[in-house]
Amino acid sequence: MINVALDAMGGDNAPSEIVKGAVLALNERDDIKIWLCGRTEDIKRELDHLAPDMNRIEIVDAPEVIETGEAPVMAIRRKKDSSIVKGLHLVKEGTCDAFVSAGSSGAVLVGGQFIVGRIKGVERPPLAPLIPTEKGVALLIDCGANVDARPSHLVQFAKMGSVYMEHVIGIQNPRVAIVNIGAEEEKGNLLVKETFPLLKNCPDINFTGSIEARDIPRGDADVIVCEAFVGNVILKLYEGVGRTFLKMIKEGLMSSARSKVGGLLIKPALKKTMKSFDASEYGGAPLLGLNGLVVKTHGSSTAKEVKNSIIQCVTFKEQDINRKIDSKINIPEE
Repeated sequence: MINVALDAMGGDNAPSEIVKGAVLALNERDDIKIWLCGRTEDIKRELDHLAPDMNRIEIVDAPEVIETGEAPVMAIRRKKDSSIVKGLHLVKEGTCDAFVSAGSSGAVLVGGQFIVGRIKGVERPPLAPLIPTEKGVALLIDCGANVDARPSHLVQFAKMGSVYMEHVIGIQNPRVAIVNIGAEEEKGNLLVKETFPLLKNCPDINFTGSIEARDIPRGDADVIVCEAFVGNVILKLYEGVGRTFLKMIKEGLMSSARSKVGGLLIKPALKKTMKSFDASEYGGAPLLGLNGLVVKTHGSSTAKEVKNSIIQCVTFKEQDINRKIDSKINIPEE
C-alpha cells in the first residue's frame, strides 16, 4: 500500500476538487491510502457527498492554512498546524511515502527542503514537471525552485532528470539537452557556457547538446535542463499558447455551418490530440532530490490533475527513485 499525504486546503479549488481527486484516485487504484490534511469539518463535509472507501482514508486535522501571499520561510516556521507542514512531517516520519499539494509553491519548496530534507550530496532540489511534446513528454528541470543555480546544480538536475525519465516514464537512455539561444557550443549566457562542457563530459547521462525553445515541443530531447527563471518562462508560455490555440480552434470550428459539420467529423481525432497536450494528464511536478517524494500541482488544479498527481506517486515509490538518484549523485570514487 502506497501512503500519500494530500494537502486538502491548498489551491484555488480546495477543498472540494482536492478531496474529489483523492476519491478518484482511490477508485482507480486499490494500492493507495490517502491521508487528507486540513480542517476536519471541511474535509468530512466533502467526503459525505462522495461516499468513498473510508478504510483507505485518514483525516489529519490541520486547522491552519498557509496562504499564497505569505512569506514561505516564516509561514513554515509559524504555522506548525498547517496542512502543508503536517503533510510534510508525515513524509519525514515515514508514515507516508509522498506529499501532494496545490497550495503555496514557496511553502512547499521551502518545507520540502527544511522538513523532509535533501538526499545526501544533492545541492539543490529542482522542480520538474512533464510537458507534452510531439513525441510524447519531456521533463522540464528546473521550472521554479532555483533561479540562482550554478553549473554544478544543472549537472545534478540532468542526472536526476535522467533517472526519473528512465524509471518512471520508461525512456531508455533519455536524451539530455540544455536550453540555449542557439545550437553552437559557444553561445549562451555565462551559466550555459560554463555548464555545457560539464554536461558534455558527464559519462552517466546521454547529453545531446543545446536545445532552442522552438525545438522543445518537437520532442528533440527528453530532459530539458535550465535554471528556474528560464524554466518557469517556458512552462508558462507553453500553458498560455496551449489554451490560446485550443480557444482559436473552437472559435474557428463554430464560425460557419460548414465548419461546424467539419468539426463533427474531426471531433474524435481532435479530442485525442488535444488530450495529449493537456498538462493535467501528467500530474504534478515532483521536487526531486529529497528524502521523500513531494509533488506540487497547479494552484488551479481540478480533481483530474489531483488524481493523476496521486497516482504518479505509486510509480515513483515502486521504482525506488530516491535510491536511484542517490546512486547517480553519489558515485563512489575509483
